[in-house]
Parts: sequence; C-alpha cells; structure tokens
Amino acid sequence: MEELLQRKQRVMETIREACRRSGRDPGDVRVIAVTKYVDAETTRNVLDAGLEHIGESRAQDANVKHKILEGRGTWHFIGHLQRNKVKDIIGKFVYVHSLDRWSLAEEIDKRVKAAGVGPVSCFIQVNVSGEQTKFGISPRELEEFARETANLSGIDIAGLMTMAPVVEHPEEARPVFRELRRLRDHLLRLEIPRLRPVHLSMGMSQDYGVAVEEGATWVRLGSVLVGGGKRGG
Repeated sequence: MEELLQRKQRVMETIREACRRSGRDPGDVRVIAVTKYVDAETTRNVLDAGLEHIGESRAQDANVKHKILEGRGTWHFIGHLQRNKVKDIIGKFVYVHSLDRWSLAEEIDKRVKAAGVGPVSCFIQVNVSGEQTKFGISPRELEEFARETANLSGIDIAGLMTMAPVVEHPEEARPVFRELRRLRDHLLRLEIPRLRPVHLSMGMSQDYGVAVEEGATWVRLGSVLVGGGKRGG
C-alpha cells in the first residue's frame, strides 16, 4: 500500500505540474486507475488509497472483481467492447470509453432500456492517429456518428477518447491529443441537441503529462500508478 500511495503522489504531482504549465485547474483532471492487469485484492488497495475510478477492459474478469468488491468505486469500461458483452456491463459500469460503431451504440441503448436503468455515459473513440491496429471512428465520420448517437436516450455522450501511438518520446503524441481537443471543440460549437461532449479521455502511463497539457479531463493510468508490469495503460 505504501508503494501505491507513493505512485499516486508522483502521478498527482505530474498532473499538477502539467496543469501549471498549461494554465489549467488540476481539479479538472480525473484519474482512472487501470486495474485490468491486477487481481481483486490489489484493486481493493487502489480503492482504499482513495482512487475511486476503476478502469477495466474485460467484462468477465471485471464482473468477478465487481462482485468481490461489492460494487465499490466508479467503474469505467476502457477496452474494445463486443456487442455480446454489453449485457454483462449494464448496471455495473457507469462509463464506456470505447463507443466506436453504430451497432454497439444500438446494443447499449437496447440493453439500457431493457434493464430500466439510467443512460450510460459513453466516450466516442476516435482513431486520430489512423493506425490500422487501433479501433475508433475516423475523424471524418465523427460528426455524423455523434449526431446519430445523440438521438439514443440510453446513451449520454460524455466526450471523446483516443489512444495515441506508443512512441519513444511523449512529445511525439502531442499532435494526436491536440487534434482530439480540436474535434471536441468543433462538436461543441455545433450545439447539437443532447450532445455535450465536454470531456477528453486521453493519456496513459507513458504520455499523460502531455495529454493533460492538451486538455485531457480523464487520464487512464495502469503501470505508472497501479503497477502490474504491463506497458501502457
């Protein structure tokens, strides 16, 4: 636990420094502790350390942890979501950071209505870098997709999400984060009914300082915060 608290302190200091450099309020940046590579006991320690937001990417594993931890925390689904797994996350995950296709939006909307629960806060995943290995809506498709999903009452579009390329120097990721912010600002200017994508989910262990400088409101941190021995996250 002591090591976890030290990592948390270093992360928060990095965020404060990035906000100072960019003239932002550190209170506008929230941290998701990515626990997908660690067990339920480590996840419990994360919660006990005051990190409320939990990020998971495998529905089956996450549901086991969710049950063991009796639903503590606020859960974020941050991985690629298959349609047949949507039913397993409704009512457990408050946020989905990987809304990347219309069929998934329809499934979430349908399952939310069937369960009789409130709308799921979703981030539209945008493949800003254009890498074929990454999921996400292309920037040119974003406006139309956002307009369509805004009509689904089972979904609230909280913002946009992207994954930058894995690069040697964090500065190389800056153009990707800057472009996601530009896309978000463009959508806000359109004033589409039921569409207020104010948040930017971007930045992971290797590049979150740059992401905060470029406007991230959510950063997804695994190895640098939680540990687990995996690169990224």
